[in-house]
Amino acid sequence: MLYWLIEFADKFSALNIFRYITFRTGGAMMTALVFVFLSGSSIIDMLRLKQGRGQPIREDGPQSHRVSKLGTPTMGGLMILSGVTLSTVLWANPSNPYVWIVLGVTLAFGAIGFYDDYLKVTKQQSDTGFSGRMRISLEAAVALLACLALSQLGRPASATSLVFPFFKDMVINLGWFFVIFGAFIIVGAGNAVNLTDGLDGLAIVPVMIASLSFGLIAYLAGNVVFADYLNIHYVAGTGELAVLCGAVIGAGLGFLWFNAPPASIFMGDTGSLALGGMIGTIAVATKHEIALAIIGGLFVLEAVSVIVQVVSFRLTGKRVFMMAPIHHHYEKKGWTEPQIVIRFWIISIVLALIGLSTLKLR
Repeated sequence: MLYWLIEFADKFSALNIFRYITFRTGGAMMTALVFVFLSGSSIIDMLRLKQGRGQPIREDGPQSHRVSKLGTPTMGGLMILSGVTLSTVLWANPSNPYVWIVLGVTLAFGAIGFYDDYLKVTKQQSDTGFSGRMRISLEAAVALLACLALSQLGRPASATSLVFPFFKDMVINLGWFFVIFGAFIIVGAGNAVNLTDGLDGLAIVPVMIASLSFGLIAYLAGNVVFADYLNIHYVAGTGELAVLCGAVIGAGLGFLWFNAPPASIFMGDTGSLALGGMIGTIAVATKHEIALAIIGGLFVLEAVSVIVQVVSFRLTGKRVFMMAPIHHHYEKKGWTEPQIVIRFWIISIVLALIGLSTLKLR
């Protein structure tokens, strides 16, 4: 809404500053940070009162993990989504369709995750949320609608194209298959982040790193001068998504204050599913789906570890990992929680730097 202040810039030249995406991104970041930081304690107290025994913990997990996490409330994603929504509405350009598509996917995935968390808390079983088939179906429906909308924006051929990093002119027009491909990316990203959320602070920092990376990518891809210089696919209007990414970073920092070990609250499916879906949608909108696999490589690793574990056990009756996702494998091996979390953060930073290098290596 503050973007509309530029209409009075002819009378008050200082209001011209609201034209700049960089300024509004910083404003969104600080607004979300302050909101989550100030409202966090009240939200935690409310969730603790409503949930009683808190999030149920997996029975097959490490004993130390069960003892330390028992009774901690979940659905902390409500804090993040509230801050992100408020900041985005306040600072983003309300006439930009990309903002509403990405925010819509984020909130829809958050609603799906919220219901899943609600079922788990009320039944006090870690595996009694949504049926897997129903949850994936709902996510797919939301993602398909979002990708259908994205395919209608921009130039007809480029809107449905897949762009390969490291190659200057390697572009494949997927046609209507783009909608299915994009939906797969969004659903996969949402569930990959969801699987990563298993230790205090483990998911939120890589999410902020990915948001920072895709905020930069969105800004560059949405600027014709920078896109031409870097030889990346220009997608008019996506620069505004940097504001949303800034809001996620600010809300994530505020949430980390309460999620730092020992966590006062868990993100839950409410937050992890929503944030993963958001990152996936931005990757599809900016034509950097392949870069997502690099920048979000930690999330990919967590998801692949679960797939490998399930396939191996069903085919051979043997487990590849002591426990999946892979962060629990290292927990079983004796790594302390801070060791796992900080080392995974480092991996996430390195992968983000590699992914961002694709912007120039063409």
